[in-house]
Amino acid sequence: MSAVLDKPVVAKPWLLDFFLLAAIWGSSFLFMRTAAVEFGALPTAAVRVAIASAVLLPLLWLRGQAPDLARHWKPVLFVGLLNSGIPFACFSYAVLSITTGLSSILNATVPLFGAVIAWLWLRDRPNASRSLGLAIGFLGVALLAWNKASFKPDASGASSGLAVLACLLACLCYGIAASYTKRYLTGVPPLVTATGSQVGATLGLALPALWLWPARMPGLHAWLAVLAVGVVCTAVAYVLYFRLIANVGPAKTLTVTFAVPVFAVFYGAVFLGESLTPWMIGCGLVIVCGTALSTGLLKLPGLKTAK
Repeated sequence: MSAVLDKPVVAKPWLLDFFLLAAIWGSSFLFMRTAAVEFGALPTAAVRVAIASAVLLPLLWLRGQAPDLARHWKPVLFVGLLNSGIPFACFSYAVLSITTGLSSILNATVPLFGAVIAWLWLRDRPNASRSLGLAIGFLGVALLAWNKASFKPDASGASSGLAVLACLLACLCYGIAASYTKRYLTGVPPLVTATGSQVGATLGLALPALWLWPARMPGLHAWLAVLAVGVVCTAVAYVLYFRLIANVGPAKTLTVTFAVPVFAVFYGAVFLGESLTPWMIGCGLVIVCGTALSTGLLKLPGLKTAK
């Protein structure tokens, strides 16, 4: 655990953090699905961030960074709701109605929302190539949602349409949180941001989770799943995430969502027997290409830069 704290990374070594984060977050959809079946969406999200807080708070104290959290507690706790509380609840709800693979593909739209928010809020105006990428990426989302979303409730009362909207709301929150972090938390140690954000999410979800706590105590598999998603996919992952933001910036960090579906689809196929349709693959490629253009990873030389 100590190896992924707030030690700076330089040059290409950040790629190790990048792909490790993608592999970890890819597994989070599997663990959320396993836990949410018995816990429910909100309790799953709440227990997840509570476990992460319990792991990170002692580490923060031992590293002597508690005073940093005290100085920045307001923005750090608030970003926890945007970057953990709301998104975790949304995805925990979504994976009960749609596959983990589809959820992860929708999660790949995070950089699209991040680019739009940075444009509107931070005045990071995209050039013509990036603007085209935004249009292509959101077209891919529309095609995927149109094919998969139905607002007619199934036998359990859930609908895939609401699940898709929940995923997109989560992605919007991630995009807002990235710009908020860049504007108000630049220079704050990654461990401080990671710990405080989980505490903030825990405080925000505590009462709703208690209200919706399942009448029947979840079984061992559900508890192991929520433990894994809390310790590995949240405590460890968010230290990596905020360290990447500190070293390579929010735009490049958010592109980790390109790689997450690869791992999530693999885990879903192996452990849940989920299938991946050609339509999902095609729409996923459209989303990834659009996002790559919108974040500047790909550039079309024939398009002039906007001034």
